[in-house]
Amino acid sequence: MQLKAPIQYVKGVGPTRAKAFEKLSVTSVGALLRYYPRAYEDWSRIVPIREMPENETCCIRATVCHQPTKIRVPGGLLLYKTTVTDGEGLLNLTFFNNKYIGNQLHEGEEYLFFGKAARNKYGAREMASPLFQKPQSARRIRPIYPSSSALPSKTIERCVQNALDSLDAPIPDFLPEEVRVRNGLCTLDEAIHSIHFPKDNAALETARKRLIFDELFLLQLGLLQMKSRTQTLSTGCVVTHDETARFAAHLPFTMTNAQKRAVREAVADMRSGEPMNRLLQGDVGSGKTAVAAALVYTAAANGLQSAVMAPTEVLAEQHLRTFENFFAGTNVHTALLTGSMTAAEKRAVKAALADGSVQLAVGTHALIQQDVDFCRLGLVVTDEQHRFGVAQRASLAAKGDNPHILVMSATPIPRTLGLMLYGDLNVSVLDELPPGRQPVETYCVGTSYRPRIYNFLKKHIQRGLQCYIVCPLVEEGESNLVPAQEYYEKLQSGVFRGYRLGLLHGRMKPKEKDAVMRAFAAGEIDLLVSTVVIEVGVDVPNAVVMVIENAERFGLSQLHQLRGRVGRGSEKSTCILISDAQNEEAKARFNVLCETTDGFKIADADLKLRGPGDFFGKRQHGLPALHLADLLRDTKMLVTVRHAAEALLARDPTLSDPAHAALRKQTDKMFAAANIG
Repeated sequence: MQLKAPIQYVKGVGPTRAKAFEKLSVTSVGALLRYYPRAYEDWSRIVPIREMPENETCCIRATVCHQPTKIRVPGGLLLYKTTVTDGEGLLNLTFFNNKYIGNQLHEGEEYLFFGKAARNKYGAREMASPLFQKPQSARRIRPIYPSSSALPSKTIERCVQNALDSLDAPIPDFLPEEVRVRNGLCTLDEAIHSIHFPKDNAALETARKRLIFDELFLLQLGLLQMKSRTQTLSTGCVVTHDETARFAAHLPFTMTNAQKRAVREAVADMRSGEPMNRLLQGDVGSGKTAVAAALVYTAAANGLQSAVMAPTEVLAEQHLRTFENFFAGTNVHTALLTGSMTAAEKRAVKAALADGSVQLAVGTHALIQQDVDFCRLGLVVTDEQHRFGVAQRASLAAKGDNPHILVMSATPIPRTLGLMLYGDLNVSVLDELPPGRQPVETYCVGTSYRPRIYNFLKKHIQRGLQCYIVCPLVEEGESNLVPAQEYYEKLQSGVFRGYRLGLLHGRMKPKEKDAVMRAFAAGEIDLLVSTVVIEVGVDVPNAVVMVIENAERFGLSQLHQLRGRVGRGSEKSTCILISDAQNEEAKARFNVLCETTDGFKIADADLKLRGPGDFFGKRQHGLPALHLADLLRDTKMLVTVRHAAEALLARDPTLSDPAHAALRKQTDKMFAAANIG
């Protein structure tokens, strides 16, 4: 059977299961083999019964002492109990509502049992409903797949085994042999077999190393090629004279050295004859918008228009106000374009963009609509890159003659990782805060402090200031957490009765969310109860206290982003983390946050402490999806891969060598799936 063959022809699949697999995006034999296990059961490490670790999953090799006996308990539940021994210890087994267990376990026969070890109130060792198999037929490391009700993990396991058994030939390798050998990697055929059915842990690690290398290698090849294509493009938007010094003199403050450096780097790009592709990365409050404004001003002085795209209407409106303040008294005319504007308002703005009378358009996705035309679009600025994919960036850029692109992000990313991750962009970093900006004081306290915290909030509200309380998202079955809606209602009818409270959560409609944020920004809400949707929010200088409930539920970088909602005015600001968590990881996160407000130090600490859940989310900043590779955990591998990709492209920049045809096909496939390039 070939890798392209439809999955329904795999033994054990058929038309019905093929439809269930289709819901998992698995339609061919090749796709099934790329459907990797999410975890593994390690049956290879057998533990003596007397040494069983309590409340941990382990594997026992033991003989059945007697046939399972049936016990009926109140409510009609059937229990089956037996005892097994390894010759030195005894282990009690209980199975629930499994009427076939008597035919599956036989007295005097030996089995492997896999389950969570425990002790009953009398001190006897026991396991509840363990998995079991005969030692001679046992698969020592068993794969556990992401499953559905129609496709349990064991069914997927059998189908994968049948698919591997039916292959006509070894899985062809797309990685150049020299790259594979130089980096000590196994063949793709060996990796695919071992990722599903490793003979031991060493084989599993060998397979993971190869497959992670593949994903990162293809990612880097694609990004480097995108960067190369950009560098070979010419732009019709060349800046001939630099007006940033005049703009800086117009400002009521002095730019930081980091801002000046970022402006110099960007202007050099804009004068080069090639379109700029630059990431401007800086912590909350580091002055990214002022850098963008300097570039917009210079673009306008060179007869070029600019477009700034923000993720929400409220944020777009805030940007417009900021830019209007920057450009007061200059010849730079601005306009707003969002989806909620009236048809007449949109027509007027579009006409002004088309005839060139507006030099700066600030808006949302409305800017990339087909009927929006610019007279001479020269600079595209996107805000908060994790809200926009590369494809959306390209859609806006397509409205000009290869315009310059500036991507602004406040998401702290370790410097080395940022250089790798944004392979298609050059990077400028704002690593100092403007003078006069006060750091946010941060404290971590237990839930017993809640009454004192409420009084602290009231004191600030009575002074005319505003506050936030952030609640974590509550998943189904998590009874120990209070949803934001319920918390809001409890506060409104209780301790904060008579105060102006607002509620913001992800299930609200966009217009409802915008209305709440507008009211908060206008000072019409004293205390805003919110979920993490506030993480990327508007600038409210009057908000000075941020309280984060169940702080252990948030990652370090996410806590830092939330904290960035306060400390934007001249008033002293405070962030209070509420948590009773005693685990070491949570305490380490809180210590870092209380000790520093430097987003890059926090990012480095986050990299050491935990995985990428918070950092990139599922879509990893609009980049292609990665299935095994982890951009944080595999940072060392990413550096190795980057060098390997650069070396290969130095010899064959377009992968046009016939020996690299398969590699080019895989790279194109990865980026096509993400609608990039």
